[in-house]
Amino acid sequence: MIAPVVIVALISIYYIAIGVIFAYMNGVPMLAKIIALVVPALLSGVAITVLIQRIKEIKKGEDDDLSKY
Repeated sequence: MIAPVVIVALISIYYIAIGVIFAYMNGVPMLAKIIALVVPALLSGVAITVLIQRIKEIKKGEDDDLSKY
């Protein structure tokens, strides 16, 4: 169960780092800088939400969602 946490952490750090680097670039309009910070933050938030849902599923014992179909 540690692998999903590590992957989400790395992806979130990557997204936020790209946003911060882009926001500090000179010559970029302010709207683009705001978007560059908001979009990675939203992506990280969604990834964390999905991770929490998946951890809850694993704790319930639903390891394989395809077995329902």
